[in-house]
Amino acid sequence: MLTKSEHTKQFILETVAPIFNKNGYAATSMSDITSATGLTKGAIYGNFKNKEELAIAAFKFNVKHLMALIANHINQSDSPLQKLLSISEFYTDYYKISKAFGGCPVLNIGVDANNQNSELLEKVRVVIERIQDQVATIIEDGIEIGEISTEINAMQYAKRIDTMIQGAIFMTYTMDDDFYMKDTMNQINNMIINELKA
Repeated sequence: MLTKSEHTKQFILETVAPIFNKNGYAATSMSDITSATGLTKGAIYGNFKNKEELAIAAFKFNVKHLMALIANHINQSDSPLQKLLSISEFYTDYYKISKAFGGCPVLNIGVDANNQNSELLEKVRVVIERIQDQVATIIEDGIEIGEISTEINAMQYAKRIDTMIQGAIFMTYTMDDDFYMKDTMNQINNMIINELKA
């Protein structure tokens, strides 16, 4: 059971995480935060030492939510090849899914923090590396059980898949058209079947 302090902290994160995600670090003011939560600056700073700490916590909150959604999707199969296909299946509808929490946290905060907040940017890089490591592990598991070709460089393909996904997210949001997402996921599926499959 959460303490009152933990409950308040959770409420703040749930409320402001989509705001930081949508507006970015610099464009989210303390008045935006107090207005959205109905709490005073003192109550916010009683739970987070400064705006930067809150922004990092909000980013982690959004990423945790996103990763849980993806994990729930890919863990429906034990087959590494099917897990890879499940990733592209998940991202096919990602535009609709991610709008609910202000867009893609990795892309939004990565672009926003790139020239403004090196600590926040470092957190984004860690998440990207973690995602790529997880995809590479799935590919390695597939190689080990003979589902994926032994000729495949797991990390190279993990980075390629992640790059294609992030590029598609950028184009989909910029053009407000999920064609980019759906078409790129079809390309990834073709790559999985035609290049990776043993």
